[in-house]
Amino acid sequence: MKNYVAHWQKDQERGCLSGTYFHLELCSSLCDKTAELTGLPRVKMAVWIQAQQLQGDALHQMQSLYGQHFPIEVRHYLSQWIEGQLWDAVDLENPQEEFKAKRLLESLIQELQKKAEHQVGEDGFLLKIKLGHYATQLKNTYDRCPLELVRCIRHILYTEQRLVREATNSSSPVGGMLDSMSQKYQQINQLFEELRVMTQDTENDLRKLQHNQEYFIIQYQESLRIQAQLSSLASLPPADRQLREPALLSKRATVEAWLTREANTLQKYRLDLAEKHQKTLAMLRKQQTVILDDELIQWKRRQQLAGNGGPAEGGLDVLQSWCEKLAETIWQNRQQIRRAEHLRQQLPIPGPIEDLLTELNGTITDIISALVTSTFIIEKQPPQVLKTQTKFAATVRLLVGGKLNVHMNPPQVKATIISEQQAKALLKNENTRNDSSGEILNNNCVMEYHQTTGTLSAHFRNMSLKRIKRSDRRGAESVTEEKFTILFESQFSVGSNELVFQVKTLSLPVVVIVHGSQDNNATATVLWDNAFAESGRVPFIVPDKVLWSQLCEALNMKYKAEVQSTRGLSEENLVFLAQKAFSSSSSSAEDYRSITMTWSQFNRESLQMRNFTFWQWFDGVMELTKKHLKPHWNDGAILGFVNKHQAQDMLMSKPNGTFLLRFSDSEIGGITIAWVAENPNKAGERMVWNLMPYTTKDFSIRSLADRISDLNHLLYLYPDRPKDEVFSKYYTPPLSKAVDGYVKPQIKQVVPEFTTANADPAVNPTYMDHAASPAVNHPHNYGLYPPMSDPMLDTDGDFDLDDTMDVARHVEELLRRPMESQWSGQQS
Repeated sequence: MKNYVAHWQKDQERGCLSGTYFHLELCSSLCDKTAELTGLPRVKMAVWIQAQQLQGDALHQMQSLYGQHFPIEVRHYLSQWIEGQLWDAVDLENPQEEFKAKRLLESLIQELQKKAEHQVGEDGFLLKIKLGHYATQLKNTYDRCPLELVRCIRHILYTEQRLVREATNSSSPVGGMLDSMSQKYQQINQLFEELRVMTQDTENDLRKLQHNQEYFIIQYQESLRIQAQLSSLASLPPADRQLREPALLSKRATVEAWLTREANTLQKYRLDLAEKHQKTLAMLRKQQTVILDDELIQWKRRQQLAGNGGPAEGGLDVLQSWCEKLAETIWQNRQQIRRAEHLRQQLPIPGPIEDLLTELNGTITDIISALVTSTFIIEKQPPQVLKTQTKFAATVRLLVGGKLNVHMNPPQVKATIISEQQAKALLKNENTRNDSSGEILNNNCVMEYHQTTGTLSAHFRNMSLKRIKRSDRRGAESVTEEKFTILFESQFSVGSNELVFQVKTLSLPVVVIVHGSQDNNATATVLWDNAFAESGRVPFIVPDKVLWSQLCEALNMKYKAEVQSTRGLSEENLVFLAQKAFSSSSSSAEDYRSITMTWSQFNRESLQMRNFTFWQWFDGVMELTKKHLKPHWNDGAILGFVNKHQAQDMLMSKPNGTFLLRFSDSEIGGITIAWVAENPNKAGERMVWNLMPYTTKDFSIRSLADRISDLNHLLYLYPDRPKDEVFSKYYTPPLSKAVDGYVKPQIKQVVPEFTTANADPAVNPTYMDHAASPAVNHPHNYGLYPPMSDPMLDTDGDFDLDDTMDVARHVEELLRRPMESQWSGQQS
C-alpha cells in the first residue's frame, strides 16, 4: 500500500496530467484505508488532482476555464498554494476589500517567481522563462483591478469542484443514490444531453429538407423548361413537332410525377420536422420548469432564509450554467423553426404546416421570454431594514446575459422603491404610472460583463434612500410593520433586435426606518416575513399566526446567526420561551407543539406585567449576548433562559457560593447572577440572592468575567465548576505598577453584604457597585447607590472611549489630592 501511495505522490510531483478514474479511486480508497489503520483523519484530496482525471466534455469544460486571463500552467504549478488561500473571504462588492485582493495578487506573483527560480536543467530553463512571463502578465492584467483576479480564481475553483462532483457522482452509482441532490443534478444533465441529441437530429432533418427542397426547385425549373419547349413546338412544322413532341411529353410526365411524389415527401418531411420540434419544445418546457420553478425558486427561498441567519443560499454558477444551456438550446431551435418557416415561404405547399409553424414560433418565443425574464435576479439583496440617508448596496444579475450576447449593447438598470400596494398592482400588470414611494440616490447602473466568469451584472454600490412616502396604515399597524420593496427594471434586445424584453424584479420586503430606535421592531417584521412567506404569494402577505414549533425554528436560526454560535436554543430554552410568550407554567414541550402564536403576541402586545413585547425581550437577549457574552455562551457558562423561581430551586440543592447566570425577566437586554448563601438575618438559614441585572452599559465599563472575579463569594458555576476554571481565561491582566509617580485607578465591584475580610478599601478604593437583591423580599437591599447618569455612552448606547478616558482622568485626579504631599517630591 505504501508503494502505491508513494508512486501516486511522485506522479503529482512530476505534474502528471494524465490518469484514470481507477487511479483516482485507488488512491482515495488507500487514503481511507490508511486513515482506518492509523486512526489519523482522512486527508481531503486536492481539487486539482481530481480535476486532472476529468474526461470527455467535462475535461473540455475545465480546459475552457483557462486562457491568457489565467494560464492553466499557473493553476498546475501553484495548485496547492491556490487551493490554500481564502478567496471567499474577500467581498467582491466592497471596494474597501481591494487591499486584500492586492495582497493575494502580490503573493501569487511571488509564488510564481519563487517557482521559476527553483527550475534547473535544460527543461527547467524553458519553464523558468515561461513562469516569469506569466508573473509579469498577471501583474499587468490585474494590478489595477485585483478584485477581478479573485473573481476569476473563485469562478475557476467553483467550476472545477462542480465538474469533479458531477464526474464522481456519475462514476459512483452508490454515491449518487445516497445523494438526492446529485441524483437530481444528474437527471437535469441527462435531459440536457437528450435535448442536445434531439436538437442535432432536427438540425440534420432540416438540412436534408433544405437539400431536397433545393433539388425539388431545380426539377420544378426543369418541368417549366420542358413546358416551354412543348409550347415552342407549335411554331414548328407538323413533322418536326410529331418527331419531338412524344419525347418531351414523356419527359414532362416523368418530371411531373416525380414532382407530385416529391411534394408529398417534402410535406411529410416538414410535418415530421414540426412534430419533432413540438417534442423538443415540450421537453424544453419541462427542463425549464425544473430549473426555474424548482431550482431557482429554491435558491431564492434559501436567500430569503439567509436573511434570518439560515445557511448561505449558495453560488449561482451551477444555475447559470443550466440557464445558459437552456438559452443555447432554445435559440438553436428558434433559429431552426425560422429556417423551416423560410423554406415554407420559399416553396409554399398547401397543408397544415403553416399553422404548425405559427404555433411553434409562438411557443418558442414564450419559452425564451420566460427564461429571460425569470433569470433577471437579485444576486445580493438590499438590506431589509433600510435606514434613510444611509448608504446601501445591491447586485442584480442576468443569468443568460453572456450566452445571448446582451452585453454587446450593455443595458442600464434602474432601482425604485415602491410600496406593497404598488407591488401588487405591478404583478397584476396594472398601470402604476411609474409611481414610486421615495427617492433613491445613485439608482441607475449599467450592467457589466465579466469575461473571466461569464457573468452579466449591475453592482449598485452607493445607493441612498433620500426620502420615503408612507401610505395610510391599517388599524394597529406601525411604521415598522409597513413593507416596501426595491424594484429593479431594465430593457434589452437579443438576436439583432429580433426580440426586445422589458425585465423587472422585486427585492425581498424592506422596512424603512428613520432612527436606530426603530430597528428592533423593523427586524421583527422582517423575521416574520422571511420565515413564513409562501412561494408565489401576493406581495407581501404572510400568515397572522403560526405554530409555535415553526416560530421556534425561526428564533433558533436567528439566535445562532446573530450570536455567531453553533450552540443554539435547547428544548429547555424553548420551553422557557413558551412559558414567557404564553404566560404559562407548563414545563412540557409537548404542551406547546400544537399552540399557535399570533403576530400580535409576537410583537404588538406587551408581555404580562411588562411594558415590552416578547420579541423586544428576545432581541435584547440576542444583542447582549452578541456584544458581550458570546464566548461565555459558547462555553456553556450561561444558562440564560431560566426564571427566578427555577434558579432558586436549582441552587438551593447546591453548596454555598454556587451561582448561575440567567437573563433578566424584568429588563430588556439584562443578565443577572443568582447565587446561594447564608441568610445574614437568620443563622443557619440559606437563601438565593439575585444581583441587579447587568446591561450593555455595564459591560462597556467592566466585563462579565472581571465582575465575577471581583465577587469573592461566588465560588462555583452551577452545577459544580470552580469559577476560575471557567472564567479565568477571560480575566483582564492586572495593572502595571505606578509609572512616573502616577497611580492608575482600578474599577472593581462589590456587594456590600458579601464583602470579605480580604477586601481592603485601600487596595481597591473605587467601586462600581450593584446592590444585591435576595430571592426573599428585602427592600432595604435595593438602591444602595443613587442612579448615575452615564456620560460614557452616546445616545445609541455605544461605548465612547474618549469620554471614558475623561472619567478615568477625573477619578485619578481625585485619588491624587489627599496624597499630594506624599508624591510632591516625585512629581514634575
